Amino acid sequence: MISENKKNYPAFSVAISVYGGDNADYFDLALKSIMNQTIPPDEIVLIIDGPVSDTIEKVIKKHEKGTIPFTIIKFKKNKGLGMALKVAVEHAHHNIIARMDSDDIAYKNRFALQLQAMCNYSADIVGGQISEFDNSEKKIIGYRIVPLKHKDICEEMKKRCPLNHMTVMFKKNAVLQAGNYRSLIFNEDYFLWIRMMESGCIFMNLKNVLVNVRCGKDMYKRRGGQQYFKSECTIQKFMLNRKIISPIQYIINISKRFIVQIILPNHVRGLIIRKFARIHPLDIS
Repeated sequence: MISENKKNYPAFSVAISVYGGDNADYFDLALKSIMNQTIPPDEIVLIIDGPVSDTIEKVIKKHEKGTIPFTIIKFKKNKGLGMALKVAVEHAHHNIIARMDSDDIAYKNRFALQLQAMCNYSADIVGGQISEFDNSEKKIIGYRIVPLKHKDICEEMKKRCPLNHMTVMFKKNAVLQAGNYRSLIFNEDYFLWIRMMESGCIFMNLKNVLVNVRCGKDMYKRRGGQQYFKSECTIQKFMLNRKIISPIQYIINISKRFIVQIILPNHVRGLIIRKFARIHPLDIS
């Protein structure tokens, strides 16, 4: 049931990208979770990042027939998430934009909670917590918890990404002022948050779990290897050069990432992430 209070909140867009490697069923569930919100969006900006399967095309056509308008932009070749989101932000018709990934599931009151926060506080970007699941969305295996207050978020920025990308809702003008998304594989979001911090944007995370995130062996595999480590080094060098972090913090950050992303095999990396970077469901009160 759609909230009768939708008229009390500003119009907003959702930015989502899909590419040929995505699972059509997961994408379908992601779109359903957007459309079934207590406060649904006024527009879905969909970037089709290169050729996609016929099954994904069918999912798009099915949802296009719904009540929420789609703005669809199709790339002839895959350009990556950074470029896809850059274009999505530029083409969004509303100043408030929510991010969504093509294989995750938004909790039903996600947008309502974020709109309330954006209206009640002077935040330029509002994120939240995530739950993670492997096979069944009902079987939560962990939570990634991020700090709530602006000061704590900025401090956490020096050590790791302090927002869960798939949960954020932000102001388009603030993102454009910071230079918008840029192509930096695996770290498009972190790079943008750092630049938004430099431009004086106000950050906020809700204590609420907003998105149920699909994870597993593939996720941990993506978080390792030379390419991922190189991307992380780019971020750390940027912060060092801009004097956001000290040389000592730079060495600490690089050392930790080298061990986790280069030295550790995938299955051990997964254990480390779940042990030290996640909260077990039983630990949630």
